[in-house]
Amino acid sequence: MSRHLLLSFFLLLPLAHADEKMNAASPHDLAYSLGASLGERLRQEVPDLELQALLDGLQQAYQNKPLALSNARIEEVLRQHEALANQAAIDGQAENLLAAERRFLANEKARAGVRELANGILLTELKPGAGARPAGGGKVQVRYVGKLPDGTVFDQSSEAQWFRLDSVIGGWQSALPQMPVGAKWRLVIPSAQAYGAEGAGDLIAPYTPLTFEIELLGIGD
Repeated sequence: MSRHLLLSFFLLLPLAHADEKMNAASPHDLAYSLGASLGERLRQEVPDLELQALLDGLQQAYQNKPLALSNARIEEVLRQHEALANQAAIDGQAENLLAAERRFLANEKARAGVRELANGILLTELKPGAGARPAGGGKVQVRYVGKLPDGTVFDQSSEAQWFRLDSVIGGWQSALPQMPVGAKWRLVIPSAQAYGAEGAGDLIAPYTPLTFEIELLGIGD
């Protein structure tokens, strides 16, 4: 027998003997264990719970005695509690996502050659341009690649595409009127200038900053 198997065998021996010696739970121990388990869960989920009211409700319901609140009121209170708990979970998740966005943007801002435009958009010039700049409500012809913070490509156009500036995300509407034809820019766009708290389906999560490499090929009215 190998040393590893022998060690495992001796480690299991005390557990085997413990199982043999374990007695069936007494009514007291069962009740106490159920109470302890419930108390631990409630302590985590509802830390400011009024224990006496909890015990009163538990005892009255368990003993099938008249309850201090009507069934309708109990259901209403539980619905309200569930709604508040769900909202708290959503708010906590949102704060985690916003914190991750702040870290990402801070790291991007610290990169060499980055400058900040209005609305927190970060610009790196990859290639200069010398042409005209698009009007705010005009059309732009571009090639682009869009990426998530982890580098995943979520959208791209290898062929030239035309867009009206008033039909694209806010980050493009803010940045592209400053971009001369022929230029290629890398833009890091905060979520508030992209898809915000809603995200975009399964493709882009809420509070996701986006990175684009955009080459401006032409402009139109």
